[in-house]
Order: sequence, then structure tokens, then C-alpha cells
Amino acid sequence: MGTDIETPARPAVVLLSGGLDSMVSAAIAKEAGFKLNALTINYGQRHAVELGAARRIAAHLNAARHVELQLDLSVFGGSALTDDIDVPLDGVGTDIPVTYVPARNLVFLSLTLAWAETIGAKDIFIGVNALDYSGYPDCRPEFIASFAETARLGTKAGAEGQDLTIHAPLQYMTKADIASEASRLGLDPGMSWSCYNPTKDAMACGLCDSCRLRRKGFADAGLQDGIEYANTAH
Repeated sequence: MGTDIETPARPAVVLLSGGLDSMVSAAIAKEAGFKLNALTINYGQRHAVELGAARRIAAHLNAARHVELQLDLSVFGGSALTDDIDVPLDGVGTDIPVTYVPARNLVFLSLTLAWAETIGAKDIFIGVNALDYSGYPDCRPEFIASFAETARLGTKAGAEGQDLTIHAPLQYMTKADIASEASRLGLDPGMSWSCYNPTKDAMACGLCDSCRLRRKGFADAGLQDGIEYANTAH
């Protein structure tokens, strides 16, 4: 005998910075049928304009809840994103850049895990990428796998044998792949924000690592970006 009772959607916590990658990761979670709980962290970043992008994306994806957590990492400094250090504008290098925020994804995933355990969510989504990226060590697959084990060992849920999965659906995508995925999902890329060094009138600079990678990704995919850049020389 059939039933009309619907099974509630399984909750997931998505780390939503407001960037292109986090937007696509969250949309993939929604497409998979998860009930989205979005976590955005205001960590004292100089590109705080991304917080508005996160709000737009959370609303567009009908997140069940969107938490903006205040965590001022500018107190520590040590990064061009949280300290009085110039953002490099001369191209993507081979070393870990000064835009690396010490242990950022480790801190952010720990907070995401705490909320997930609180609401009984067994799935976490993060938009890290290990191909076309700036070389941050906390975006590597080894780190994500290691954190999943840490989550199992360091939580009540893990101690009770509950499975918790860290989803990194963009892990092995190029920026062109991610741009194409955004198009497939029907997302407006203009909702997102990637620039590390916005102008005073809140335009993307077009020259920082993040802008360069994003622009190249959309160009390689043959798609419109949706973002206006202050500098389009490169």
C-alpha cells in the first residue's frame, strides 16, 4: 500500500564564504536533496563584501538557516587578507602566497563540525579545490581526509559510531569545470564574489590571484563571468 508521507530532507551544513566555489558546492548539496544549513564566517577579511554575496546565495538556495559567525582573525593577522599586508597583484606564483590565512580551513571546518553535530547533521560540504587554486595547504585532499578522521575521533557522534562525511565535490575540478558546473546548475555567477582586493567602490580588482583564476576559468569554459572588473588588462 502506498503512502503520501514525505521523508524529511537530510540536513547538511555547508561552509558558504560567498565565493564561486562555495556557491557551487552548496548548490550541489541542494541538488543532491540535502536541507541546507549555511555557515558564513566573518573573520575580519579585507574583502568583507563577500558576506553580502553569501547572503544572496543562501537566500537563492533557500537555506533552512544561514548563520553568520563573528570570528575576528585580524587580531592574529599574519595574512594579506587579515593584516596590513599588500595583496599580490602580479600573478599566481608557485609558493604559498601571503593571502594564506593560517589554519583557516582547519578553524572553519572545526566550527562547521560543531554546528553539524549540534543539529544532528552527518554531512558537511566545503568548496575546496586542489587544481586551479593558489596553493593553500588546507585545500589539499590529504587535509580533507585527515580532518574527516579527526571529526570521527573528536566528537560524541563519532565515538558513538555515527558516520560523518566531509564532502568536497569540487576537489578535482579546474576553475573551468567549476564555471561550467555553475552554468549547469543554473546559477548566476554574478551572485558570488571572489576578489581579495576590492576597490573602494566595491569592484573586483581583476589582478589578485583569485580574480585571475576566476577570469581564466570562465574564459576557458567559454562562459560569461557576471562580474565587472576594475582592471581587465590581463
